Amino acid sequence: MKTAIIGAGVGGLTTALLLERQGHQVTVFEQQANPGGRMQYETDGDFRIDQGPTIVLLPDMIRNVLDACAIPQNELELIKCDPLYRIHYADDTAYTKYSDPAKQKEELLTKFPNQAAQYDQFMHDMENVYRVGVSQFLEQGFSNRFRFFTSSNLRFLYKSKAYRDVHSFISDYFNEPKLQDAYALQSLYIGGSPYTTPAIYGLISYSEHAHGIWYVKGGYAGLIDTLVSYCEERGVTLQYNAKVDKIQQKRKRVSGIEVDGAFQPFNNVVYNGDFPAIHSLLDDKKAKKKKQPSASSGCLLIYAGTNRRWEELQTHQFVLPEQFQQNMEAIFESRTIPEDPSFYVFNPNSIDATCAPAGKSALYFLVPVPSGDHINWDQQKDLLVERVLHKAEKTLLPGLLDSIEWLKLRTPADASQAGLYQGGSFGIAPNLLQSGGFRPQNKPFGFEGLYAVGASVHPGGGVPIVMQGAKNLSDLIMSEVGDYAQETVRKSV
Repeated sequence: MKTAIIGAGVGGLTTALLLERQGHQVTVFEQQANPGGRMQYETDGDFRIDQGPTIVLLPDMIRNVLDACAIPQNELELIKCDPLYRIHYADDTAYTKYSDPAKQKEELLTKFPNQAAQYDQFMHDMENVYRVGVSQFLEQGFSNRFRFFTSSNLRFLYKSKAYRDVHSFISDYFNEPKLQDAYALQSLYIGGSPYTTPAIYGLISYSEHAHGIWYVKGGYAGLIDTLVSYCEERGVTLQYNAKVDKIQQKRKRVSGIEVDGAFQPFNNVVYNGDFPAIHSLLDDKKAKKKKQPSASSGCLLIYAGTNRRWEELQTHQFVLPEQFQQNMEAIFESRTIPEDPSFYVFNPNSIDATCAPAGKSALYFLVPVPSGDHINWDQQKDLLVERVLHKAEKTLLPGLLDSIEWLKLRTPADASQAGLYQGGSFGIAPNLLQSGGFRPQNKPFGFEGLYAVGASVHPGGGVPIVMQGAKNLSDLIMSEVGDYAQETVRKSV
C-alpha cells in the first residue's frame, strides 16, 4: 500500500515509521529544505539551541511511541530536570517547582505554609483525572464523533470541570494569587490563555510534578535526527523542497497528490501541516465561507549567544509581570503587545555543555504575543526585545546586554511565512470547542484514504501528544485495513 505523508514534522516522521512497520510503502514530502518543522536548531556555528520546543513532558508516552516505532530506548537520552523550574515574580520573590515531593513540600512550607495541604489535595485529585484522561482522550481518536459523546466521557468532562477555565479551576485549590498563576500558566505551553483554556488542561501542571520535566541531550531537535535516520534505514523515502499543490480525490476516495505540478498516485495521504491549510490542497471552496478556527498564541523568540555563563541560572525559568491577568488579556483579548511582558528563559548550558563554547551561553527567550497579521513586527519587535532583555538582566541575568555576541529573532510573521496557521506557534487554540471531539481528527473528512496528524489535530499540541496522535492514527489505519479485508472476503463468499 502506497502512502504519502505531507510534512516532515515530528508527527509526519513518527507516522511514517509506524506505517512502515505495517508494511506501507511510505514517501514523505517536505516543502522546506530540512525536516523537523518546529523542531530544528538555531545556530551561528558556535552557539546552538532548539528553535522551538524545549520542555520535555510525559517521557513514558514518548518512549512508548518510540517502542511502537521499534526504536531502541538508548536512542533517546533524557536528562531529568530537578528543580523543574523557577518562577520569578514582579516583587522580586520566586517560587521553585520540584519533581521531588519532599523538596516541593519544603518549598511550600517556606514560601506559602498555609498552601501545602491544598497542594497535596490538588495532586491527589488530579492523579485520577490524569489516568482517565490519558486512556479516554489522549489515547483515543474521535474520527467517529459519536465515540466522543459517550456517557462515560461526558461524565468525566463534568467531573474534571472542563467547562471551567484553568485559572479558576486552580483557584479552587490555591487562594494565594502567586500559586494560582504558577499552576495555571502551563496552558501557555499549548498556546492558550489560562483564563479561557478548559480546566482539563490543568493536567499539564500535575504531570510536571508527577512525571517530571526532562531534557533531550543535545537538544529536542536531535529527536528529529533520530527519526530521520530510522526512516532512511527502513526505506521510507524523504523528499525535500517538494511542495504538494493538491490532494486528488475520486468518488469519495483519495487517488494521489500533485507535487510541483506533477500527479503521483497513492492509496493514502496523511497531512502533517497546520490543519486549516489542508482546505487549500483540497480546493474546498465551502471552507472559505465557514468560520475559521481560532489560532493559538504567537511567540516572539529571541536566541542569544553570550560570552559568559550564570552558574546559578536553572535550565528553565519564567518571569511574570505584576499583573498576569492583564498581560494575558492583552495577548488573547485585545490582541496587543503587552506593556509589561511575561516570558520564559531556557538555559541548556546548565545541563548540556555542547550548546556553547566553554565559558559561554546559548540562551532562548520565549515571549507570548498575539497571533495574526495585524501587528507590523518589523516596526514593533525591537522595542519588545529591548523590554524583555532589560527585564531579564534586572531579574536574573546581570550583565546580559553587554555579554551578547549573537542575537537572532523569530516573530509570528516568520512563523506565518513558515506555514504556521495565522502565525500561531501551537496550531489552533486549545479552547473548549477546539478540544477533544471538537478538534480536527485523524480522519477528518467523509472520504477514504485521507488522514491528518499534528498539533492542530486531536489529541493536540506538544511533542509527546503529537507523537501519540501519530500512534492513534496508525492504529486507526490498521483497523480500517483489517475491516476492508474482512469486508472483501465477506463479499467474495
